[in-house]
Amino acid sequence: MRETLGVMNGPEENKWLAAVRADPQHSKNFAQRWRTLEAEGHDIYGEARMVDAMAERGSRILDAGCGTGRIGGWLAGIGHSVVGVDLDPHLIEVAQQEHPSARWVVGNLADFTLPQTGGAPQEFDLIVSAGNVVTFLSAAERIPSLKRLHDVLATQGRLMVGFGAGRGYEFEQFRQDAAEAGLRIQGEYSTWQLHEPNDEFLVAVLSRA
Repeated sequence: MRETLGVMNGPEENKWLAAVRADPQHSKNFAQRWRTLEAEGHDIYGEARMVDAMAERGSRILDAGCGTGRIGGWLAGIGHSVVGVDLDPHLIEVAQQEHPSARWVVGNLADFTLPQTGGAPQEFDLIVSAGNVVTFLSAAERIPSLKRLHDVLATQGRLMVGFGAGRGYEFEQFRQDAAEAGLRIQGEYSTWQLHEPNDEFLVAVLSRA
């Protein structure tokens, strides 16, 4: 019943794909926005620093919904073995150009496949999904995406998911979907600096149940 409710309550179509269809420049504008923020001196790597603090040196890390490689590229640059997955081919192209030390894959989180060559990781010590990625998923993609992340998470691995309230994915629905996918929430915070929980933003740290 929980899965049925999730499908009813969520969007019928992936929000990112809908935005790209409505505006063919959406992906290019998104990539430029991050370049501009960094050029203006904004800190755009807070999530990556949290992941690094939780990781052993040279960890296997998956950037789920990687966009232009902002997080995964930073982590690869300091020595982790990183794979990034995103459904937008333009953003993956940007990631490949700007962060060549990581592997970047076009794929939907609900059913992505991993590269089988060059020693690419097939399971991950840490998975990060930041930038409200899960709120772009269609209702039908939510539980399959969490299950897919569960399946590539190492036995003792951890998954970090961060997204804001008011974006169509209620925190309680996410908790229910995570449980349905075989994940257990170890901790909840309101920022990537691990401040105490609130109703405005959720950073959840999960493991295999």
